[in-house]
Amino acid sequence: MKDNYDLVVIGGGPGGYEAAIRAGQLGMSVACIEKRVYKGEPALGGTCLNVGCIPSKALLDTSHRYEATKDELDEHGISTGDVGINVEKMIERKEGIVKQLTGGVAALLKGNGVDWLQGWGTLVDGKGDDKKVKFVALEDDAESTITAKNVILASGSVPIDIPVAKVDHEHIVDSTGALDFTETPKRLGVIGAGVIGLELGSVWRRLGAEVVVYEALPEFLAAADKDIAKEARKMFKKQGLDIRVDTKVTNAEVKDGQVVVTSENKGEASDESFDKLIVCVGRRAYSEKLLGEDSGVTLTERGLIDVDDQCKTNLDGVYAIGDLVRGPMLAHKAMEEGMMAVERIHGEKAQVNYDTIINIIYTHPEIAWVGLTEKEAADAGYEVKTGSFNLAANGRALAQSEAQGSIKVVADAKTDRLLGMHAIFAGAGDIVHQGMIAMEFVSSIEDLQLMTFAHPTISEAVHEAALSADGRAIHAIQRKKRK
Repeated sequence: MKDNYDLVVIGGGPGGYEAAIRAGQLGMSVACIEKRVYKGEPALGGTCLNVGCIPSKALLDTSHRYEATKDELDEHGISTGDVGINVEKMIERKEGIVKQLTGGVAALLKGNGVDWLQGWGTLVDGKGDDKKVKFVALEDDAESTITAKNVILASGSVPIDIPVAKVDHEHIVDSTGALDFTETPKRLGVIGAGVIGLELGSVWRRLGAEVVVYEALPEFLAAADKDIAKEARKMFKKQGLDIRVDTKVTNAEVKDGQVVVTSENKGEASDESFDKLIVCVGRRAYSEKLLGEDSGVTLTERGLIDVDDQCKTNLDGVYAIGDLVRGPMLAHKAMEEGMMAVERIHGEKAQVNYDTIINIIYTHPEIAWVGLTEKEAADAGYEVKTGSFNLAANGRALAQSEAQGSIKVVADAKTDRLLGMHAIFAGAGDIVHQGMIAMEFVSSIEDLQLMTFAHPTISEAVHEAALSADGRAIHAIQRKKRK
């Protein structure tokens, strides 16, 4: 550890470690401060690598393989006999993936000349040319002061606690605890039908749990396009997820080893018992000990750090990224913001296009979208045209027994410009990137129509949806006037 750096990054999650690596590539002297301890060892990677994106995807993959092996192979002529699941081994696999990736991040920091400082970082004074950062070491609580020409704040977020369902880390857990169940609960309650609730609820439902998901809002997946959300709810219901919208949990307490949940719907209260309850009602910026009283950094009314479009705070040389600032709490957003901030510090003109940030729910089928929904486009004053295509008419999807779902494109009828792409099917998260690329290059629906998509591929659904916007879909009968 040195006394002075060109850049100090506080936070070693996706945004923080990518910022540190990029700064190292550009020749800066860099320190990345991270306090996380995971399974008894200091760990980089933040929530995403340790207790979020990556471990949840590992469990989603294992549980999907289990359910597919148990229920879907017979139609292919494959006999398997009795199929079982070893939850302990599933968790061990997940832990191995986490260890591999977090270890890889540590190696990348070292390889790019970044000092990983294990402990707490607090921006004591962000004013002037030399910013002051207090560092408290994990090992012995020793305090020291580091100066830096630039500071990037990247401490991420933590799950929101709610007083009516206090997490005890045994019966009532947050999203982190739901990744480490030692056995499949018979009955599982989930508070929150957002991304995390749907993903974790899906994992344990596939493994045999009876799952009830409580959602206080009257609309399911309000951020998604209404057609996709409607289709998703039907699919989840068919799978066995009991999703109850407009239902508020008013109390949850443990009695005789069971979690008794009291909920209210349209004025009527009811009680139900569960083996486990997952609380996943969102996340909040994690800013504890991040800013000293005289840091000089301005916060918003919501407690986020106030930044401009380049993630610069009110202080020269001080940036904030990821879950600490406005916008969706997504790892890939934080990553791009981190690299943008570093390149801005270096004098380059980097910019994140917030209009093309992709959202993905990694259930099966996946739900993914980029850009404006049909309603958002109309509310923004566009004359909207849409096109859609059902995967039931896609040869590759049928061949893979993955023909459920659809894709929808949203465009400006006057200019033909693509405004959004929304999908629900297996692999939708990858396919929607085509919409993101098209939007980055300000492509039109006609651009997509004129491209040659390989056959047979799932990507052909993008082509058909674009054709459908002008009544020209080949593998669907349309009532629209053809052009």
